[in-house]
Amino acid sequence: MWIAAAFVTMVCFGTNNTIFKWSTQRKVSKVHIQFYFYFVAFLLTFGFAIVAGTVHLNLITILLGAFIGILNANGNIQMSMAFEKGPASLTSPLVGTNTIFPILCAGVVFHEHISLIQWVGILIMLGSAMAIQYSSDNKGRINYYPWMMRVGLAIFSFGLLGILMKTSSYLQINSLDILIAMYGGGSIYLAICSMYKKEKWQRSEANVGSIVGLISILGYSSYFYALKTGTASIVFPIVSLNCLVVVLAGVLLYKEKLKRYQLIGVLTALLGIIFTKI
Repeated sequence: MWIAAAFVTMVCFGTNNTIFKWSTQRKVSKVHIQFYFYFVAFLLTFGFAIVAGTVHLNLITILLGAFIGILNANGNIQMSMAFEKGPASLTSPLVGTNTIFPILCAGVVFHEHISLIQWVGILIMLGSAMAIQYSSDNKGRINYYPWMMRVGLAIFSFGLLGILMKTSSYLQINSLDILIAMYGGGSIYLAICSMYKKEKWQRSEANVGSIVGLISILGYSSYFYALKTGTASIVFPIVSLNCLVVVLAGVLLYKEKLKRYQLIGVLTALLGIIFTKI
């Protein structure tokens, strides 16, 4: 079941990234969309917990969840800024390497046993994720220092996020409480970011953000379940393949053509998934 939950997370994250891609083409603020999706998700999770009588928030849960929410929001913002400073052909694969850190943490800190063939599958999936996102079009000039700074901050944010999510599962903290703190903390962080940027608010941002919020709840709920009941070092690479959804959506919705290396990446990703299940 935890493998299935990891796949649900992969699809949800990929769907949200596809929506972000769609919104970018329409010059919609990513900060505003994220704020709406965090705020809507916070209201839904907190409302459900109040009705069900399952709210058990404490200082550790609030701080840990809020930090996870801030890291996720900041990672998305930094990656978007990195795309503006340098080529996507290098940015996406570099940011994708953040998965290495929670995988190593799961093996070293949490002492998860990983067989040799599973390591092969993990490395194949990581390589596939980078190959799928790679683009040979590199016509723009790179503003190296700001670009590398944004890439580094994105890697740090996403990598630390994965480690903290595994930590919350290891500590047996209720995932609903973590989600409440995560969405609440992220909402406050994004509200501060929006005031700093002073971008114009649009009605469409609320509509898109609400949809993303609903998908995010399903995705992160599945993510926590997979980490709590499964092997984190396998869950993280599967989730990193959410780029598969973005690529396939591009083919179906935008009539984009898969390049040969992307097709190879899709096939090797499936091979890597098979290896991790052996």
